[in-house]
Amino acid sequence: MRVVTTDAGLGRIEDGAVALLDTAFPNVGAVLEQDGSLRGLQSCAVRRRIPLDEATLLAPLGRPRAVWGIGLNYLSKAARTGRGLPEQPILYLAASSGVPAPGAQVEIPQSVTEPDYEGEIAVVVGRRLHQAAESEVWPAIAGITAANDMTARDVMRTTGTPALAKSYPGFTPLGPSICTPDDLEDRHGIRVRTRVNGELVQDDTSDGMIFPVTDLLSRLSRFAALEPGDVVLTGTPAGTGQDRACFLAHGDEVRVEVDGVLPLVTRIVRPADASQRDNRLTEPVS
Repeated sequence: MRVVTTDAGLGRIEDGAVALLDTAFPNVGAVLEQDGSLRGLQSCAVRRRIPLDEATLLAPLGRPRAVWGIGLNYLSKAARTGRGLPEQPILYLAASSGVPAPGAQVEIPQSVTEPDYEGEIAVVVGRRLHQAAESEVWPAIAGITAANDMTARDVMRTTGTPALAKSYPGFTPLGPSICTPDDLEDRHGIRVRTRVNGELVQDDTSDGMIFPVTDLLSRLSRFAALEPGDVVLTGTPAGTGQDRACFLAHGDEVRVEVDGVLPLVTRIVRPADASQRDNRLTEPVS
């Protein structure tokens, strides 16, 4: 099942259309808080159907309670950086206020000089996970979506703090739809691709992770309780702007494609600096 949150309510994607559901839940996050699963939406009655391209899609989870991320979790990324494989996951929390609506423009602050993209598979927790065994992880996962775990590389370098480099408003776009695990063809080989202005720059599968989904969430749950609606970003493969020495610029479009979900599109905006604004104000009117 593929689920979306729209301005007209929750819906299922069916045959290229959104089947709007007869439910009072405002978003997927609210469903998970009460039910711990999306299965109940499968049998929910349909109020009406609208074409997918006419639907206004909102952030499917609303504002997640917690967004966890992991650094250096793909073999391809480790090989590109020349670093050894980590013995433990490199974990961090990003501010949930950084999650925008799907397709929203992301404004890069003037102070950030090296804004970067990171296409990722995002895992959405359904049931509480605490000190969980690996075998308990997939049954507790509500679904997956796409993520663009944007990073200010210059801020990362100067502060050494991922939470600061990744928590600017809009820096954690999440996909417009969520795919439940039963709808995945191969949950151990989920493909993630990233395109910048149409050029394919990242292409890998979850089989290339250093810490696979079950191992990652199990380890994380030894220390923190993962609650319904929490999001775990599972790392990015090689091909980021950092790898290519090519950072994001005004007008760039980043498209992250993850198996089973709608593509996540992020459009980059660079505001004019103060001197440029002042010049425009003094230009003669033609």
